[in-house]
Amino acid sequence: MTGLAHPAEHRRLYDVLWLLLPVAVVVGLFWFGRAHTPNYETSLFGNRGSDAQLLKAQMGSALMGLALIQLFLALWIYGRLPALRAAPHRVHTTHRLIGLTAFLLSLPIARHCITAYGVQFTPTRVALHSLTGCFLYGAFVAKVIVVRHRRWPGWALPLAGGTLVTAIALIWYAAPLWYLNGLQAPGL
Repeated sequence: MTGLAHPAEHRRLYDVLWLLLPVAVVVGLFWFGRAHTPNYETSLFGNRGSDAQLLKAQMGSALMGLALIQLFLALWIYGRLPALRAAPHRVHTTHRLIGLTAFLLSLPIARHCITAYGVQFTPTRVALHSLTGCFLYGAFVAKVIVVRHRRWPGWALPLAGGTLVTAIALIWYAAPLWYLNGLQAPGL
């Protein structure tokens, strides 16, 4: 039969389409954050203004802690911690549950950030926070895709997971640390 693509070509197209999903998430969040009119009175669990900022800083710090635990567990699972034996199965389960908890914890923070402030480009600290916030959810989608599609190269999962932890760390540095450190972050 002529005109039909080879199955390998279908697989490559399929992989490219999956790669476009994280990009679509980033672009969608960026577009919404730019098109949406910020509402500085948006509440977070009934808290407004500086009370909401404090709650977000605390929740963001908890998220950062969970991300560090995730990194530790991932290193253990993949045998990158020579002092520890092979990770038992419960470590894999714990890694998944903490990942789910971190994702769920991030949602109210992100909702408040994007509806209260949108995506802004000034000052530098806010631009870093805004853009990394959009990128975070694209990185999350990419990590889920890599985990679910086992045919991808071995370096794809550590890259996706490391990118996700790095995005959380940048966001934490640019907002929760900044807020909890008296509106100062070294270098920003």
